[in-house]
Amino acid sequence: MAGKIDARLTELGLTLPDAPAPAANYVPFVRSGNLLFVSGQISQGPSGLIKGRLGDSMDVQEGAEAARRCGLSLIAQAKAALGGDLDRVVRVVKLSGFVNSTGDFTDQPKVINGCSDLMVAVFGDAGRHARAAVSAPALPLGVAVEIEAIFELA
Repeated sequence: MAGKIDARLTELGLTLPDAPAPAANYVPFVRSGNLLFVSGQISQGPSGLIKGRLGDSMDVQEGAEAARRCGLSLIAQAKAALGGDLDRVVRVVKLSGFVNSTGDFTDQPKVINGCSDLMVAVFGDAGRHARAAVSAPALPLGVAVEIEAIFELA
């Protein structure tokens, strides 16, 4: 039986990707007490990796879409960690976002809003979170964005 978060995803017309497998020597998530730590999810869509550099080959809107795709992967990992029951998410505690950007690009917060806005749309007030949005001179595989998350669980 689908829960309220699954119903909300359907209402928003969102389909979660399969929870991506780790690309190196780490696990996709760790649960410690009532916290779920989800490893960084890189920007990828149905057509593959979303690559690019903000301030060079990508604009803020494209970056925000890449961040939104990271958010869908974060939710997919949480769903996998919780045996499919996203209703166990009490709140999104923190997002840490990394933006592949040029030295003079300063709109990292606007890019990471793509993920933040998604969390609020899906989880409501429980989706409001603390956050970091920082620049990186390069990200794994040349992707545009990587975001990690901490969720509080019931």
